Amino acid sequence: MITISICMIVKNEEQVLERCLESLKGIAEELIIVDTGSTDSTKHIAAKYTDKIYDFTWIDDFAAARNFSFSKANMDYIYVADADEVIDEENRQRFLLLKQNLLPEVEIVQMKYANQLAFNTTYNFDVEYRPKLYKRIRKFYFTDPIHESVLLSPVVYDSEVTIMHMPISNHATRDFQIYRRVIEREGQLSAKLFEMYAKELFIAGEDKDFLEAAEYYEDFVENMDCSERERKISECILAKYYRIKRDVTGLMKYSLHNIGDGKGSAEVCYELGEFFYENGDYKEATIWYYNAAYETECELNIHYAGDYPLKRLAECYRFLGNKQQEEAFQELYDTWSIENLR
Repeated sequence: MITISICMIVKNEEQVLERCLESLKGIAEELIIVDTGSTDSTKHIAAKYTDKIYDFTWIDDFAAARNFSFSKANMDYIYVADADEVIDEENRQRFLLLKQNLLPEVEIVQMKYANQLAFNTTYNFDVEYRPKLYKRIRKFYFTDPIHESVLLSPVVYDSEVTIMHMPISNHATRDFQIYRRVIEREGQLSAKLFEMYAKELFIAGEDKDFLEAAEYYEDFVENMDCSERERKISECILAKYYRIKRDVTGLMKYSLHNIGDGKGSAEVCYELGEFFYENGDYKEATIWYYNAAYETECELNIHYAGDYPLKRLAECYRFLGNKQQEEAFQELYDTWSIENLR
């Protein structure tokens, strides 16, 4: 049977940490908690479960903190946990069974990440696989009977263990600061962070956050050799930015670029709907809200192709005095919300 080190990085998690640690009881031989500057009772709560608590000066770098936590591990495998995660009893038993039967050649175990939209997270999915358990020391093997080479791809196993992601607050403000500091320091974001920044803006960003982010995305789309995906993402950001600024020229420029290829984004159509809605042209607004809900795909936030435009359609038809259409779209909005935010 394998042995496991749980490695966590925490800061001011007093509201959720004990819930997490209780759900992890009995799973691992070692619990390592790295605190990046808590000012609440986080470390006191952690001390009930382990004496392996380390301080790490926060440098706006989760990777550095995670690597530090890994350096303290001693067991066969490392399980990466966040304080706002919970494993219920059914999945605890699955985890223990996995622990007893895991083949030694497996280097990464993926687990199902249940990321309910009701918890206002950055991710647009209910369940997806994420790597959670890592072999601490990796052995290298040669492969192929001729022209042999070292096997570099890890052996990955998709388990049936499901982890519930249940945050009680959103960390967007902190994340936005980190994104901006990375841009200031390095000049650009990685492809992953480029998209994650945009997703967080559309899920949790306020107007001021779009105003602060727009310069980067506009410079990128105007001056870089970007992919179609990067272009679409940038157009979503810039359509909202110019709508917030009430700059019709900028809004039209990036909206027309976006929908001109016949594959417009729901976020852009929604922003066009918002522009006409704010100007009292409810009939025109319905066209764009309808396009957001039914004729386009979302790039960054599934709400923009779901409940957001449906709610606006009901409101527009109320203003237009069309009771039948108002009730129809209100029912569609209610149904979407029940099915997706349960």
